[in-house]
Amino acid sequence: MLPLINLFSLLFIIFTINNHVHLRHAASAASGGHIFIYSGCSQVKYQPNSPYETNLNSLLSSIVAASSQTLYNAFAIGNDTAAPPDAAAYGLYQCRGDLKTTDCSTCISTLISQIELLCPYTNGASLQLDRCFVRYEDTDFLGKIDTSVRYKKCSPTRRGNDDVEFLRRRDGVLGDLQAAVGFRVSVTGAVEGYAQCLGDLSAADCSDCLGEAVAEVKSLCGSAAAGDVFLAQCYVRYWEAGYYDAASDSSNQDDVGKTVAIIVGVVAGVAVLIVLLSYCKKALG
Repeated sequence: MLPLINLFSLLFIIFTINNHVHLRHAASAASGGHIFIYSGCSQVKYQPNSPYETNLNSLLSSIVAASSQTLYNAFAIGNDTAAPPDAAAYGLYQCRGDLKTTDCSTCISTLISQIELLCPYTNGASLQLDRCFVRYEDTDFLGKIDTSVRYKKCSPTRRGNDDVEFLRRRDGVLGDLQAAVGFRVSVTGAVEGYAQCLGDLSAADCSDCLGEAVAEVKSLCGSAAAGDVFLAQCYVRYWEAGYYDAASDSSNQDDVGKTVAIIVGVVAGVAVLIVLLSYCKKALG
């Protein structure tokens, strides 16, 4: 009966591993709208129950409430003359320009819960998810141009032999995005992209910010199939059509390969165990 018992055990293990992989893919797909991009926390921290904490909590509550009504808003809480010195909190949020307010609200609620864990008791923090962004400080940064690089990433270099045509189309997309005011999507042939400025920028400042982001992504990524550059107040993203689908398929294939390797290892282990037990039984008999 020993081989039969181990066979049932093996089938159970395979079933468990297979379900684990499918559940992990389902969880990944469900959380796709809240993909982490970058975060930053100030070194200065406030004291619990301080006037700044009161104003900051009010600011974050205002951000959550407003996100169900509009995709962007900015707030200054406690900056009136009657407020205690150094107690004012300034902040803003923005959702991607193609979102509905219901999706924006969901993203912002998720983000706020994360930023409080990432940056506990810090006077300033920022968090960029794929679909939304929040920043707050203890000094007034609203409307002041800031083109510092916060995040940049390039895919591996393309393997195709049509780089000249690809770069022509990519530069066409980036040139179109550079002229964006707010949020813009652009497609040229097999290259796609989108860009966005924060709502506290003027049209001229937005153009300057996007110009720097475009120059940065060109310099950084060369002929890469995809590139992202996030500055403090704007970002530019481009990719070759099908790149992210292919990357996702590759990831799934890697997971399947790992699962198969695990199963093969389990099978081999059980087989060796059966042989050893059979040998011992014969030797003892």
